[in-house]
Amino acid sequence: MSTLTATPELNDLAEKVWSSQRLTFEDGVRLFRTRDIHTLGELANQVRLQRHGRQTFYNINRHINYTNYCVLRCKFCSFYRPYNNEPRASARAEISGIEPILPVIPSRGLKPAAPSDSYELSVDEIVRLAEQAASDGATEVHIVGGLHPKLPFDYYLDLCRGIQSVCPKLHIKAFTAIEIIHFTRVSRPRRTIRQVLEELRAAGLGSLPGGGAEIFDDRVHDEAYKNKVGEEGWFDVHRAAHELGMYSNATMLYGHLETIEERVQHLVKLRDFQDESLAGRAAHFNCFVPLSFIPDGSELRHLPGPDGLDDLKTLAVSRLMLDNFPHIKSFWIMHSPKLAQVALDWGVDDLDGTVVWYDITKREGAGTRHQQLTVAQLQRLVVEAGYQPIERDSLYQHVPRTSMMK
Repeated sequence: MSTLTATPELNDLAEKVWSSQRLTFEDGVRLFRTRDIHTLGELANQVRLQRHGRQTFYNINRHINYTNYCVLRCKFCSFYRPYNNEPRASARAEISGIEPILPVIPSRGLKPAAPSDSYELSVDEIVRLAEQAASDGATEVHIVGGLHPKLPFDYYLDLCRGIQSVCPKLHIKAFTAIEIIHFTRVSRPRRTIRQVLEELRAAGLGSLPGGGAEIFDDRVHDEAYKNKVGEEGWFDVHRAAHELGMYSNATMLYGHLETIEERVQHLVKLRDFQDESLAGRAAHFNCFVPLSFIPDGSELRHLPGPDGLDDLKTLAVSRLMLDNFPHIKSFWIMHSPKLAQVALDWGVDDLDGTVVWYDITKREGAGTRHQQLTVAQLQRLVVEAGYQPIERDSLYQHVPRTSMMK
């Protein structure tokens, strides 16, 4: 029994949490709408402490976004660029740190030139980035990108094979569910989801990152990303991955067009799916990652986006509702390092990692793609909050170090 004294408003829900009872959809809505934010945070923190004590996880990783060309036009996205067959040298050089390759001159009939920051990286460039990450101590590369209309399936296989050949100990966490479905469509002959995953796994893919879930609701889907695969397709990919023994994460992009009820329903659907994976599949979700919507540069830039309190409440409710998820992550890129630090008292036990380069969102709008925290900075955030920093690998195994990383 906890020593926390809940207010009458949340007393019954506190009793449920203390006795490890599963919260209902209605409970989740009440938690989001409560004004008793202190009790909410304390309840989430209690669950976090029961599961992990004061351990807080981070990893040494590098994110690689291989292209920002995309056939989709999601309203919440400021990352995508229309394809025009002319990858720009300046963006490639900035992201890859590699001497620019002269762009292909477009022929007649192609679309007008894309913005000057459109790019696609070659397999060799990606392999060199992964090799650099491994030499810097990384245990993981996190690779996602836009849905490029021209890259063949062999590009993604060669990407994994190339990294595996030069960095056999580096875990490849790559490709969201919508990317996997895109690969089924561009492969020749066309492959099933399972076949795509099997071939990628044989080439070196280790796990799936879980992006692209957005909000599991038809209304939100139709308003914000109607051309993107919805929840059925997203779950199809993760079902196949779990059946094959590939672990994955799950996400939720919140703070745009969804209601609180739709947000909670998203959590319930993830929890139900996790029950099925835990009961009858070879793998499951390792971590849930709530992603805070950043309006700048998107078609939804008129929206305010979530504030810090909404971020903390979402993290806390996620910890309380997702009783079958081992870990809750505050992705410091989207929440900011300072809020992620506070979130350690609101149910969060993971801060992601060093990241280094991240091009999908920028909290400062047109800010730099170079978004990095050093190991020392990550550890300091954790220690200052009163927790114990633990370096993990992609599957949450402890990584012992013979020397300190900077």
